[in-house]
Amino acid sequence: MSEINELTVFWNDSCLDHEPPAGEFEAEWTGRLAVEEPHPDRHERIRNVRSIIEATIDDGVTWDEAIPATRAQLERVHDPAYIDEFKTFCEAGGGRLTAETGANEASYPAARYAAGAALQAAEHAIENDLRNLPYALVRPSGHHAQPAQADGFCFFNNVAIAAEHALETSRTQRVAILDWDVHHGNGTQECFYERDDVLVISVHNDHWSWDPDAHPQTGDVDEHGRGAGEGYNLNVPLPAGTGDGGYEYVFDRIVEPVVTEFDPGLLIVSAGQDGGTVDPLGRNVLTKTGFEMLGRRTRELAADAAGDTLALVQEGGYQISHLAYATLGVLEGVLDRGTGIEDPMAWMDEDFDSAERAVDEIVEYYDTYWNLP
Repeated sequence: MSEINELTVFWNDSCLDHEPPAGEFEAEWTGRLAVEEPHPDRHERIRNVRSIIEATIDDGVTWDEAIPATRAQLERVHDPAYIDEFKTFCEAGGGRLTAETGANEASYPAARYAAGAALQAAEHAIENDLRNLPYALVRPSGHHAQPAQADGFCFFNNVAIAAEHALETSRTQRVAILDWDVHHGNGTQECFYERDDVLVISVHNDHWSWDPDAHPQTGDVDEHGRGAGEGYNLNVPLPAGTGDGGYEYVFDRIVEPVVTEFDPGLLIVSAGQDGGTVDPLGRNVLTKTGFEMLGRRTRELAADAAGDTLALVQEGGYQISHLAYATLGVLEGVLDRGTGIEDPMAWMDEDFDSAERAVDEIVEYYDTYWNLP
């Protein structure tokens, strides 16, 4: 296994300028309350992540300026009409596109930079080995964005655009996407649902669909791909209260054996740390220690099964203090580097028994397609 000693972070200040409308948490303002609340996708999220990196592991970190994805790169995933509609919507000042998803005049360029950073991270992963790890620290997130519609605070599907770029430019013939955001990566699923050259594994809270129009996918196990893609989309819906032990059990029973059997030329992680113990938009209880485990196991998997290629792309995480600590945990794990910093918010015990039962049932379902232990 290659020793990881450097981190390259793709970043652009434009990602700070995207601002969804305030209201009642993620919902539209009704006037019933005394105080309008900022939308949970606040720029402070990634500002705090950058700050904790600079304060704790900055030696060996390179900050690389992200460049925006081109129109042609966006169109590999998204319908041209949708791109035009989103651009026009933002140029007119923005507003709400769905009940929970909104934008302002800066959101279209920010989304292009976010997609571009993910694409650069994928290129970097293939051109370098694990000794120099790429991380796209971006917002808006992307994994809910479908080819022709926005959803879940997402407009362009950053990891899908990165995967398509790697495939279209013949950098690899197979890409595996691991999504551990607490919400189902429904947009990524939609992009590759009939494909066998992209493996999508989404490990998420069992939240079902939150909007039949904007988010029609359920995230359940029966959404397992269609046609050539049958069996290449794996959903792992976890019960509320799943924590560090439950997520490691998922890695043991599903993630590691399936990715190893798939044998990708590139592994991309949709790294949403909203499975953390105090996240307002999640109900799982991962601690910083659990995120360190995810980072470490992913690094080992990339070395053993993905040709020393690994790219991290930021997705969710909405408790702005814990997100920073959780993300630091991920980076400590993938860099094989400890800081000695403990989780200041590891307050909840996990329900491992429920998680174990759920995962065992999921394994029985997907054993039809993969050799699972």
